[in-house]
Amino acid sequence: MKTRSKVVVAASVLGALAIGVGIGVGVAEAAQPHMTNALSDLQAARSELSVAIPDKGGHRVAALSLVNQAITQVQAGIAVGAGM
Repeated sequence: MKTRSKVVVAASVLGALAIGVGIGVGVAEAAQPHMTNALSDLQAARSELSVAIPDKGGHRVAALSLVNQAITQVQAGIAVGAGM
């Protein structure tokens, strides 16, 4: 094989590897286990707050509102992280 042909083949292989690594990084960013776990925990907290005894001087209601806000923010973060 001529030297020029070897260079072209090597460049093609490197280009393909770069594309593969780029796709792999995109998948790694899309898989967000910590954000997904946080979302699940917040949803569980919302469920617990919803069934708690209501008379807490307004604190349960305030906590429920804050948890709902946190769920919205985590969902938005997941969407941004996934490139949406």
